[in-house]
Amino acid sequence: YIYFLSSKENKETFMKNPIKYIRQPKPKPAVPVTIAIVGPPKSGKTTVAKKFAKVYGLLCLSMGDAIRLVLNNQPESELALTLKWHLHKGLTVPDELAIQALDVALMDHVCNTTGVVIDGYPVTRKQVNLLESARIIPAKIFELEMDAKEVFRRALLDKESPNRPPYPEHDSSQILAIKNSCYKQHIDAIRTYYKKERQNWCVIDASRSKWWIWNTVLQEVQVVVKEIQIYLERIREGKAAGIADLCITPEELRCRLGEFGQYCPVSLAEKGELVDCSATPSLQFAAEFRGHYYKMASREELDKFLSRPEVYVPPLAPQPLPSPDMLPKKLTAAEVKALFPLSAEMKGYCPVSYLDGKQRYEALVPGNTEYAAKYHDKLYIFESEEKLMKFMRLPEKYWNLKLPRKLPPIKEPIPLTTLPLAGYLEQAWFCFSTLKHIATSLIKALSEVGCLKPKFPFLSVKQTALLFIAHHLK
Repeated sequence: YIYFLSSKENKETFMKNPIKYIRQPKPKPAVPVTIAIVGPPKSGKTTVAKKFAKVYGLLCLSMGDAIRLVLNNQPESELALTLKWHLHKGLTVPDELAIQALDVALMDHVCNTTGVVIDGYPVTRKQVNLLESARIIPAKIFELEMDAKEVFRRALLDKESPNRPPYPEHDSSQILAIKNSCYKQHIDAIRTYYKKERQNWCVIDASRSKWWIWNTVLQEVQVVVKEIQIYLERIREGKAAGIADLCITPEELRCRLGEFGQYCPVSLAEKGELVDCSATPSLQFAAEFRGHYYKMASREELDKFLSRPEVYVPPLAPQPLPSPDMLPKKLTAAEVKALFPLSAEMKGYCPVSYLDGKQRYEALVPGNTEYAAKYHDKLYIFESEEKLMKFMRLPEKYWNLKLPRKLPPIKEPIPLTTLPLAGYLEQAWFCFSTLKHIATSLIKALSEVGCLKPKFPFLSVKQTALLFIAHHLK
């Protein structure tokens, strides 16, 4: 074989020990990556995009670049003629045509071999929908976050810069204010969509130094590329692979869920626990195996699944997932109320507290309708969220308990107005004063006047009682 080296020093090093450099693991296959960078004006989007193009050979592509590429390379195409018609009329290019131009520009060989950085796009929710319809999905979208004060400060510095181009630029204060306002108006909807649907949104503080921003973006991109490479390699070998950074939407996940739905197959196989992972939309602990998706409860369960996925899925799985009507279902307080006249099992006592308390009398704790579940068409209410989650994981352990004959007395609330006068005053003092001895003294005074029944001459019984209580308290 003939080997080509990059320098004379490398050639001499290779000649001394060629076996060392021949017998090394093959590099992972190159993965073209698509990333997008958005942010307010003067936030440094173009600087980061151009740095990627310079250092790693990615194509830096703004929407203007895509339109110019179509006009220059395919001037006689129908798309180019339509673009020219709008431009010659002095009109803005419609988003639909701009997306078509971007789609054509992404056919460039650089995009298909190393990747592309989309500079400053999308900026409206409509553009997001058009990108989705064209299947242009960035592996990572970076939002360079910066306040308006910093935008105008950087604009003033740029005006004073000696490297300013000779032609006029659209960077006046009025134009920057309009651009920044439009950006702020639309970015929340874009951020919400990508965080919910693709989970590929990353917010970066653009007020930091350009070196810090570059290193942060680079680290995130390297992680994504590595995860994609590992995924492709493991799937090609027929193994299970993580899907955390593949921009899978909730709808795609639902359509390709495996036999266990959103329940963790590892927890069910090893502990017999029904761990529902649907509460979190994150795919950090999700994996693909044999064309199906599985969600795990934690990193530990994910590592176990990735190492030996066959033993956790049919036909080798030790136990299947129960049918949907046999799974416990969490209920809200409104849903519990709607189940009337169905009453709670165990007369409303928490089954988890009772069993974990070794079925002692003291462990009979009333449940709270805020923490309720339905299982085997029966209603159970629990003491706390923690006890509810225990039941959801191991319903068979707690569902069929029997209460003892002796139960705690029912603690019914007593209205304050139904108390006798002395009790009413005592409770009132305890509610509105921290001086407990005042309440005690008042009760003693009322008791004394009730026992002695004094009567002063020429005064009524009421006036006599009031004077007696006043002297007693004094």
